[in-house]
Amino acid sequence: MPAAIVLVNTEIGAESQVMEELSKIKGVKEIHVVYGMFDLVVKAEAESHEALRELVINRIRRIPQVRGTTTMIIIESRKL
Repeated sequence: MPAAIVLVNTEIGAESQVMEELSKIKGVKEIHVVYGMFDLVVKAEAESHEALRELVINRIRRIPQVRGTTTMIIIESRKL
């Protein structure tokens, strides 16, 4: 199943509100508020790469308080 890490920048002070909206999206598996260049780190999964693309472009990026995203497609994982 295709997966990605999506780094999200939000409007100032909107992290919690965006986190709440992200939690409603099917395919969003993890959400973390972080310090640094990005405000949130999201792990997303979908049935296909096209569905993953749609999730990021049409769901995550369309949340009004999201200013921008950087998406990294996961090519290999290891659970510890």
